Amino acid sequence: MGLRGMVGDLVTGAVAGYAGTKVMEPVSMALYKMESPETRAREDAARPGPPYRLAAEKTAKALGLDLSDKTTERAGMGFHYGLAVSWAPLYGLLRRRAHLGGPLAALVTGAAMSAVADEALTPLLGFSAPNRAYPLATHARGVAAHLVFAAAVGAVTEAAWALTGRRPSGGAKITVRS
Repeated sequence: MGLRGMVGDLVTGAVAGYAGTKVMEPVSMALYKMESPETRAREDAARPGPPYRLAAEKTAKALGLDLSDKTTERAGMGFHYGLAVSWAPLYGLLRRRAHLGGPLAALVTGAAMSAVADEALTPLLGFSAPNRAYPLATHARGVAAHLVFAAAVGAVTEAAWALTGRRPSGGAKITVRS
C-alpha cells in the first residue's frame, strides 16, 4: 500500500473514530443508568470530574494558560474526540498489517483502548481517581463501551473500504475445537 492508501486509511480511521464515539457515548450512559443507585453513588463520589475536562485543565495549567469554562469544555471535547480519532486507525493497522479479521481487530482495538487509555493512562496522568476508587461495574462498563466503540469503528471502516474497493483480503482464521 502506498502513501495515498495510508493517508486514506488515516482519514477513514479518523471518521470511524468520531462515529465510534457517537455510538459509544449513549451506550455507556445507558449502562450507567442500569447500575444500582449505590454503585452510581460510589462512582460519582470517586470521580473528580470528566476525564477529558481534567485533561484540558491540567494541560492548560502546564502551559501557563488560563482558560474560561467554555474554552476548557471545548478543549476537553477536543481531548475526548482526539483520543478516539487517533486510536481508531489501529483497527485498520491490525486488519492490514497483522492480517486480523474484522471482529478480532475490533476486539483488540477496543480492549487495548480500554486497558491503555482508561485503565492505565487516565489515572496515571491524574485525569481520574485511582482505579481502586471505582466499583467493578465502572471498569466493566468502560470495557463494554470501548468494545462498542471499536465495533462501530470496524463497521465504518469496513463500509468505507467496501465503497472504495480497498478492503483487505483474508484475515486470520481462528478455529475453536470442542
